[in-house]
Amino acid sequence: MHDVIVIGGGPGGYAAAIRASQLGGQVAVIEAGDVGGTCVNRGCIPTKIWMRAAYLLHQIRRAEEFGIKAAVETVDLSAIVGRKDGVAGDIRMGMEALLGNNKVKLIRGRGVLKKPGLVDVDGQAVEAEKIILATGSSLDIPDVPGLDGALLTTDQAVGLAELPASVLVWGGGPIEVEMAACLNVFGCQVVLAAGESRILVREDHDTSQRLTQALREQGVEVLTGMSLDSIEASGSAFKARMSGAQPREVEIERVLVGGRKPNVEGFGLEALGVKLNDEGGIQVDDRLLTSVPGIYAVGDATGGWMLSHAASAMGVTAAENAMGQSNTFAAQLVPRGLWTFPQVGSVGLSEEEAERQGHEVVVGDFPYSINGLAMARGEVDGAVKIITDEEYGEILGVHIVGAGATDLIGEAVMAMQLECTADELAHTIRMHPTFSECVMDAARDASGWALYLPRR
Repeated sequence: MHDVIVIGGGPGGYAAAIRASQLGGQVAVIEAGDVGGTCVNRGCIPTKIWMRAAYLLHQIRRAEEFGIKAAVETVDLSAIVGRKDGVAGDIRMGMEALLGNNKVKLIRGRGVLKKPGLVDVDGQAVEAEKIILATGSSLDIPDVPGLDGALLTTDQAVGLAELPASVLVWGGGPIEVEMAACLNVFGCQVVLAAGESRILVREDHDTSQRLTQALREQGVEVLTGMSLDSIEASGSAFKARMSGAQPREVEIERVLVGGRKPNVEGFGLEALGVKLNDEGGIQVDDRLLTSVPGIYAVGDATGGWMLSHAASAMGVTAAENAMGQSNTFAAQLVPRGLWTFPQVGSVGLSEEEAERQGHEVVVGDFPYSINGLAMARGEVDGAVKIITDEEYGEILGVHIVGAGATDLIGEAVMAMQLECTADELAHTIRMHPTFSECVMDAARDASGWALYLPRR
């Protein structure tokens, strides 16, 4: 009898298993595929290796601005794939070693819930006091006539040694936007099309607008408010027909799809009465407990933003609660990011969300274009936007578009977690010249005393 069984060995399940073991639990992880899940093997890590290569290529092409004339002789995509495979393999090996180091039993196979506390793993019964579901997500392929022949999934894209000359990237979410930016740098003709009125519709409107402008300046065609109606073969390529306010037909070699859905089927959830939420994920409360006592759920399986670091943090909370504590998961503090050019980092409410919730909103905004380091490095695209509540100066959300945004957003998470006001953040000190000064200066603007912006 185990104290905790974790179904799924991705970031959420891995963190949950180790944390439960640290608290004295006898723990087992059940994994049918590769340890590390989507993040390590097909998502976060592989795509960031591709994005790093794209960033280096992007910078080399701009080197002449600094007096450096450099020619790119060739781009060996197989070397990028090799690095991706090597890094993912090293991380998997390290994760399995740490599970063993923490005395977590790794059981290979597919776990199916038979009743609370009992899991069947390919005919083997495994029992535990508590169960944590970390079953992850899988690709969500839209039902579009003719898509099969042209389909390129994100899983496939990170393993390509030769890229198509032209790609329709369908969808305006973070995965699709990042892939569009990456493929464009490597020379693909990219059309990014989304069904919503703008890309990154769940982010602040200024973030969407700034990144849309950047993508278009880099050569990506961005179409919004579209419906992908059909795809048909056209010689060695395909024609994609889209309807909208202005219908379009584009000829491309492949259609890239990156949408994902929670993995909830085939685990015995329905028979046990585990309820699902409106997004098709497992419904949980703020302690990450499902509708069935003794069963918790974390990560992509619960729907939402589907972020690796959110899954890990949820895994910690679920494990602590499974081991007798009573902690809540701070969903409002989960940061979000894109490694595009420029980067995007955000946390908390958008301006629109804050207003819908009834806040009297005060916004602070500071552009990269007058930040010293940004000017010196020629990375002046973007800005830091801080959303605050007028009455108390509470920081409700922070939205960064610009160089280093994925690291800078950590400052905002810490400030919000410690309930720092905008004026307190404005009175902090930053090293000069750094991008982090933009965060401080945006807070000063929100507090009404920006030093380096014209008076309003």
